[in-house]
Amino acid sequence: MRFDLLANAACSLMKPTPTDHLSVLPAPDPIAAAHSHRLLQHIHAEMIAAGGSIPFLRFMDLALYAPGLGYYRAGARKFGPDGDFITAPELSPLFSHCLARQCQQILVQTGGGAILELGAGTGTMACDLLLELERLNSLPERYAILELSGELRERQHQTLSQRIPHLLGQIIWLDTLPDSGWRGVILGNEVLDALPVERFRMTGAGPRRMEVIWHGDDLPEALPETFPETAQGNLGWAEGAPDPALTETVAQIEAQIGWGLPEGYVSEYVPQLGNWLSTVAESLTAGALLLIDYGYSRREYYHPERTDGTLLCHYRHRVHGNPLILPGLQDITASVDFTAVAAAGRAAGLALAGYTSQNYFLFGCGLMEELAQMDATDTVRYLEQVRQVKLLTLPGEMGERFKAIALTRDIDGPLCGFSFRDQRDRL
Repeated sequence: MRFDLLANAACSLMKPTPTDHLSVLPAPDPIAAAHSHRLLQHIHAEMIAAGGSIPFLRFMDLALYAPGLGYYRAGARKFGPDGDFITAPELSPLFSHCLARQCQQILVQTGGGAILELGAGTGTMACDLLLELERLNSLPERYAILELSGELRERQHQTLSQRIPHLLGQIIWLDTLPDSGWRGVILGNEVLDALPVERFRMTGAGPRRMEVIWHGDDLPEALPETFPETAQGNLGWAEGAPDPALTETVAQIEAQIGWGLPEGYVSEYVPQLGNWLSTVAESLTAGALLLIDYGYSRREYYHPERTDGTLLCHYRHRVHGNPLILPGLQDITASVDFTAVAAAGRAAGLALAGYTSQNYFLFGCGLMEELAQMDATDTVRYLEQVRQVKLLTLPGEMGERFKAIALTRDIDGPLCGFSFRDQRDRL
């Protein structure tokens, strides 16, 4: 989950209440509105070619990843106070310092190697992680960043050049995953939540895929000037025809959780998770794939009370539940089914080496020891560090909402991040 900066003053950072009132959303400026309209034209053309509607899976893919237009493929600023959300590495360097200790242990077990970060955001985590590894005398052979966004690549290079110029020669950027032969660590912080999801609704006749449809008139030449009442335009929801693959997937989910999903229940899953994880696993010859994100075990994910799924949208530090507005300008995310991640990892030939909540992971990686080493007489700085620790670990903040999972190949021994409490039995 992304952080909502403006709605959190009197409530938990990690559980902002999605608003049902679009009036709280700021209107996009003319340049952003024109960009969104170009993406909407692209989506509209695909809808017409497909007969009037497309699966939400495809809509989310286009909204986030359409070349040059999607949220993660265009130039809008996403991270930080000037963007749409803030992630844990930007909240506190303590997060990256702890992660560095886990990476150090894995690199020792592989006899050296490299680190690959999947989507490096602003580059903040890479900076803090490398500085801590340097302090620990455990720098990797190289640090690679796989980044799709040209704007983010530029921002990452600027951040790294300014903060760690002496290490810049060890950092490379990749366009695709490396071929098999990667030895070391592959990191993904808040990557899984942005994988496109298939959304479905339970009906009296079984599950139906939720599709996005264009109602009524042709696409206007520009977005309506009235905002946000007309921000959704003519996009709407429709139920697709029966689909055997969807029916089988939902039946498998129900069999595993032990109850039937009731009529009217809406949720989602990631059809491409297995393929995605298999592709990542093919790169890893020896080492660990470490993924940190917000989500649940399968029984928690499809809890009877979670009747409207887990989709959330983030726009200018506001959180809401309507993915059909502002295409290309807002992030669309879904919580992670970590049971599915573990199963996909095993199917790809990886071992499940650990699963736990973020607070326990950070404790296992020495978070409290690092806090204890700080000078408590420097009251202002120390209290700021304590505040950061609370944000990272309290159950009402990031502590339990976020999880860490490790999938390994050809390394032995327990990982420190899961030594405080390993919760693999919950999967």
